[in-house]
Amino acid sequence: MKCERLDVWKKAARLSSDVYKNFAECKDFGFKDQITRSGLSIPSNIAEGMEKASIKDQIRFLDIAKGSTAEFATQTYIAMDIQYVEKTIGKEWIDKADHLIAMITKLQQSLRKKLNAK
Repeated sequence: MKCERLDVWKKAARLSSDVYKNFAECKDFGFKDQITRSGLSIPSNIAEGMEKASIKDQIRFLDIAKGSTAEFATQTYIAMDIQYVEKTIGKEWIDKADHLIAMITKLQQSLRKKLNAK
């Protein structure tokens, strides 16, 4: 898979794993399902996009990954507020989410340059 070489995918996959581990004992299955799915969606959409032949499709899936990252950050803020996640962990996750959005944006810019060069 092409995505395995990307730092952004590696960081997103690690974050997703951390979220699953943190919520392993959570009894609020609705919230647990939502935040783990949004966290899992980030590296999954990066991977799916990078396997597409079309650069336009790659960029589109990276947009979806950015949306999932924003969704995940929102759920993390709520998780901190309702004390499902310690504030130090939640702030770390939000910082990682912000960094992921920046990395995805740079990857999209690089792909757009390739697209425009054709």
